[in-house]
Amino acid sequence: MNQQRTTTGQADIWANGAAYESYVGRWSRPVAREFVRWLGVPPGSRWLDVGCGTGALTHAILQIASPRAVKGIDPSEQYIKFARQLVPDDRVTFEIGDAQALHEEPVYHAVVSGLALNFVPEPSRGVAQMARVVRPGGTVAAYVWDYAGEMQFMRRFWDAAVALDPAAQELDEGQRFPLCQPEALAEFFRTSALRDVAVRAIDVPTVFRDFDDYWRPFLDISPCRLSDRSSVLF
Repeated sequence: MNQQRTTTGQADIWANGAAYESYVGRWSRPVAREFVRWLGVPPGSRWLDVGCGTGALTHAILQIASPRAVKGIDPSEQYIKFARQLVPDDRVTFEIGDAQALHEEPVYHAVVSGLALNFVPEPSRGVAQMARVVRPGGTVAAYVWDYAGEMQFMRRFWDAAVALDPAAQELDEGQRFPLCQPEALAEFFRTSALRDVAVRAIDVPTVFRDFDDYWRPFLDISPCRLSDRSSVLF
């Protein structure tokens, strides 16, 4: 087990970059591109990608924002290895790191996080660290799945699972991650000493070739989903 992300008593373990990519990575890429466009950070900026995972957001930054440099950090050694292979660019560095204890100096024009904030045990600490390492007037931003609403392929899965087994509700991301709802996310950022807070929806289609294309990723990740009570740092 190479990575554990824990919240509300549940442990999520992600140790396989390829399995993650087929599950949600393929959908996070168009979201990342739209997110970067929306931020409108000037070219030549320094970026920090907190909880970079397999490198989807870092890749979008390189494609769209013409950065001077990008640094990605993630607690998973396996993800870092995968990201280095996926994003071979001289402007990028990837390191193992903890979102709640960043070691960087405040030199970044943009500090961002994609699909990771809800997995930080104390997200307020994570955002405080992101704000600490951004330059004055810089951008702190994050995006998360709307598990309870418009992340529909997961919503349909959990609705069916709970209908068959009510005990599955304790694993339902829509229940476990209230921070991923738009109003809660906006309020969270407003109470994190950040100014000019804005929240918007980014919708992308999730088109599957057939049922197997939809269902296979759930089978690939299922051995890595635990419901124990382990407590670990992001």
